[in-house]
Amino acid sequence: MSDIYPNLLQPLDLGFTELKNRVLMGSMHTGLEDRFWNIHKFARYFAERAEGGVGLMVTGGFSPNLVGQLAPLASTMNNRATALMHRHVTGAVHEAGGKICMQILHAGRYGYQPLIVSASATKAPISPFKARALSSKGVERQINDFVKAAKLAQFAGYDGVEVMGSEGYFINQFLCERTNKRTDKWGGPYENRMRLPVEIVRRMREAVGPDFIIIYRLSMLDLVEGGQTWDQIVTLGKAIEQAGATIINTGIGWHEARVPTIVTSVPRGGFADVTAKFYGEVGIPVCTTNRINTPEKGEEILAAGKADMISMARPLLADSEFVRKAEQGRSDEINTCIACNQACLDHAFQARRASCLVNPRACHETELVLTVAPVARRVAVVGAGPAGLAAATTAAKRGHKVTLFDADDQIGGQFNYAKRIPGKEEFYETLRYYQRQIELLEIELKLGTRVDAGTLAGQGFDDVIIATGVKPRTPGIDGINHPKVLGYLDVLRHNKPVGDTVAVIGAGGIGFDVSEFLTHDFGHQPEGEQVSVSDWQAEWGVNPDFEGPGGLAERQPTPSPRKIYLMQRKTGKVGGGLGKTSGWVHRNSLKHRDVEMLRGCRYERIDDEGLHISVTDKDGKVTESRVLPVDNVVICAGQEPFRELFDELSASGVNAHLIGGADVAEELDAKRAIRQGTEVAAKL
Repeated sequence: MSDIYPNLLQPLDLGFTELKNRVLMGSMHTGLEDRFWNIHKFARYFAERAEGGVGLMVTGGFSPNLVGQLAPLASTMNNRATALMHRHVTGAVHEAGGKICMQILHAGRYGYQPLIVSASATKAPISPFKARALSSKGVERQINDFVKAAKLAQFAGYDGVEVMGSEGYFINQFLCERTNKRTDKWGGPYENRMRLPVEIVRRMREAVGPDFIIIYRLSMLDLVEGGQTWDQIVTLGKAIEQAGATIINTGIGWHEARVPTIVTSVPRGGFADVTAKFYGEVGIPVCTTNRINTPEKGEEILAAGKADMISMARPLLADSEFVRKAEQGRSDEINTCIACNQACLDHAFQARRASCLVNPRACHETELVLTVAPVARRVAVVGAGPAGLAAATTAAKRGHKVTLFDADDQIGGQFNYAKRIPGKEEFYETLRYYQRQIELLEIELKLGTRVDAGTLAGQGFDDVIIATGVKPRTPGIDGINHPKVLGYLDVLRHNKPVGDTVAVIGAGGIGFDVSEFLTHDFGHQPEGEQVSVSDWQAEWGVNPDFEGPGGLAERQPTPSPRKIYLMQRKTGKVGGGLGKTSGWVHRNSLKHRDVEMLRGCRYERIDDEGLHISVTDKDGKVTESRVLPVDNVVICAGQEPFRELFDELSASGVNAHLIGGADVAEELDAKRAIRQGTEVAAKL
């Protein structure tokens, strides 16, 4: 089947070894790296991806020393005892027929610990600690520690290492005037600033010999003021090749950049043209990355001659069999990464073990084990939203006979509203995946069917899983029944007309989604179609030629067809409960569209004049009273569990299980719903 994706599945000869395809599983921190007692879980995580056919994998970052750690006691490779433990990982991967590199990542000023060092004494906005400037001897010690870590990785059985020179970490901090204020041989002119990565790679190659992969993660687009110019990046890339690198991988953006790089609103392959511009400047393989989540997109990029390899990290979290399914012509069965960040990066930045919203087994392979059930049971699942779909497909995979009911005429539940939000088109992929699984697993699907307790009790099911979801909460506001008032379902499901001036009550995930929906002109961008790369670059201020320091450009205005007020009762940051790594993107996007965000709001009444509010400070004191002259008020004030069926079944003695929003409806939470549905079905 390799003729389906002839470029993606083509072997890559590195001279001393061959990769079986052009897929590189990019580095991503999972939390399993940080504690030695998780080494067997770490091994199984990678072994499952090796079994799935990935050509080359890269671990999450390991610091070469204590001062380079991301956090106290975080992943480090600096002694033989640690290296010996890693043989569990490399052995499991090699037994599965895979190859794996260890990433060496020195955090520099990005470390969340007091020992951090950098090129100069600067403080990053994402760390509470100020970095100490290294002396010249201190720089030499860091280089030696990088080389030592590579030697230890070789001793541990890794096929190579990746040197993290991107994303604003230690090496990147030496490269840019933004963070390098030195006047010695490691600072000043670019030739001096680039000395650090070149020396690391040169000495590393001397230490590990010729038959060891060295990937260098080159920051091709810093996306920060004071970043590198394009000519500097090319100069560095050529020097890194001469120093002995095997592969150059693309790095995009710093963690403090105000341009999103991997969230779902970034168009697929949105940065492939960066790699394409660099491609041909060096004679070694070049890998592209960021928001490539289907074999079709990977094949398209390679066929266009933009790179030699495709790096995908989160797509291999979402589906460990991604490559194998592509090889077998089963791409319609791939569980596609939707780039939500909720269970992967959000967890990593909260010092929690990573996982995946659409695949809760990710990083939990030894715990969430889906074995064939000893006895097949008849299982009814009521509700075909995220929780119900996860439960139904998991139960069917284990050999149970499953019937899935839903009162709607399509599967998906709340996902059918999420997929309509501009920037969240990837939700279509999740619904496509589940629809295909229903067909393959021969689940009996009964749509447009509202069942009651009596009907279910009379059909002899061994288990009934209730995933009936949520219902919108109606707040007690004077005038809540005024004709101006709409619920979020009126807007996203029933397509009721909305005026030119709108107040959105509730600044949780739904309030932000509704506001995003209402600020778009669907005549310009058809619903369900991702924004073009050029339009996205203009909106976020990315130079389409990637020239100039950091590759930045002036952001172009993005007018909204409506005036929107987005309000919350809390006095804290508007949207403070949004995802840690994506919430700022949503706030920035709405601000760019001139959405007025108000906090500390008391909703006094709704009448013909509009919405009457009082604005309070953190002490509850009223600081302002306003009348917002709006055409409509959209209520996004939370949800309540829709669980009456569960209560009726439990009262009648039926073995019922409650999952998803029907269980807890604090806020729409697909991550918890899918995980809960999977876990309940795994225990039947």
